[in-house]
Amino acid sequence: MVKIDHIRTLLNDPTIQARWKAQFGEAPSEKEAQEIYEIFMPLQIEAVVNFAEPLAGVLEVVADLKDNGVKIGSCSGYPTPVMTALVSAAARYGYQPDCVVASDEIKAGSRPGPWMALKNVIELGVMDVANCVKVDDAVAGMQEGINAGMWTVGISVSGNEFGATFDEYKAMSQAEIDARKKIAVAKLTNAGAHYVIDTVADLPAVIIDIERRLNAGERP
Repeated sequence: MVKIDHIRTLLNDPTIQARWKAQFGEAPSEKEAQEIYEIFMPLQIEAVVNFAEPLAGVLEVVADLKDNGVKIGSCSGYPTPVMTALVSAAARYGYQPDCVVASDEIKAGSRPGPWMALKNVIELGVMDVANCVKVDDAVAGMQEGINAGMWTVGISVSGNEFGATFDEYKAMSQAEIDARKKIAVAKLTNAGAHYVIDTVADLPAVIIDIERRLNAGERP
């Protein structure tokens, strides 16, 4: 989501609203949402660069895709100031997508709408959306890809739906990993994912299968 919408959504959550009313005597308004956003933005810009290092295997996959003529587009719920900081930090690790779209570039709104994904299609000069693959770790990202007419690949372990940091993951038992993964796979599949993989490192095999299906005349 666009981050101001994310804040509005949180403030509309019944549990959060009840705690807010208990603290301040009335429900939060748009004024409070805007004030929180103004406080939040510089904190997010400062923090996001600390999480810019690509996960294991990502750089190799991206390099291989680019070597085979695949263009890499990116879209995010982050607004332009945050994306500018993040893109610069990721570039220092060697990750440089061909196109980046921030949430505040789209007047129509953000995910699950298709608009950010389709802006990538336009900027990258792709003739057929059926040749595009939307890779995302969130339910809204799967819905975005489906609404845009793309193949969708969900990320089950190294993403939002798994709900753990890498350090927490490394400390988990296999039983807990399997349980969390099962929930993530179900959520992403129910949201329309054509494929679900553990991490982006597993993407090459999916791309090969999508190419096979395209050559057979299938469309997403």
